[in-house]
This record gives sequence, C-alpha cells and structure tokens, in this order.
Amino acid sequence: MRPTSRRAPAWSTYSPDEVTNYIVKMAKDGLTPSEIGVKLRDEYNVPLAKSVLGRPVLEVLKEHHLEKDLPEDLDRLIKRAKKLQEHLKAHRNDSKNVRSLELIEAKIHRLSKYYKAKGVLPQSWRYSTVIAQLM
Repeated sequence: MRPTSRRAPAWSTYSPDEVTNYIVKMAKDGLTPSEIGVKLRDEYNVPLAKSVLGRPVLEVLKEHHLEKDLPEDLDRLIKRAKKLQEHLKAHRNDSKNVRSLELIEAKIHRLSKYYKAKGVLPQSWRYSTVIAQLM
C-alpha cells in the first residue's frame, strides 16, 4: 500500500545519495522503474523513493541516461500483444483471444496517442504487428 505521508519516515535511514546509487545499480541490472520501486520498498525499507529524493525514480533514471525508449506501460502492452499473436498463430480458432488482441491493440493506440500529445513519443511513431514482433 502506498504511504499516506509524503515526507520521508524517521525510521528510514538511507540518504538520498544512497537511494540514487541503488536506483542506478538496479536500472543497470535491467529492472523497470516500477520493479525498482518495489525492490526499494521490500528489500531496502524505502517506502517511497520520491519522499526521500524529492523526485520520482524515472527522473533519476533520466538524469543518469538510463531511461528506456518506450514508456513502461506501453512496452508491457506491446509485449502482451506479441505473446497473444504468437498464441493465435498456434491456435487459429481461438476467437475469444482474437477479441482480446483487438482490445490490447486499441489500448496501445490510445496510449500512444496520449504519449505523442505529451511529447514522450515522436509524432512519427506508429504501432504495427511488425514492430511488436521485433521487440
């Protein structure tokens, strides 16, 4: 559960430099920002990195040039679509999952439209099944 207080708790003894070093180390190991937050919470007793650092994990990653090309939620949706496409190649009559794939691809299109408006993705970025198979 997310902490209710936005201030760093008194029982958390980590300095902002230590937390930043842990974040950079975990990002170099290949963890996503949400996985880094969970690991900080569970293993290092940092309930909320933003309360200790004053900025979110993603900003720390951007500062150290460790952010990914695609936002994490969009990347996960594309991977789900790819897995579902592979499933449908093997099971062509699975009509329920054809509909599921359509819904996932609609979410991808909506999310990419949002990220284009925010400037996170370039305007020329397009989703297609070919892109999903390359990832």
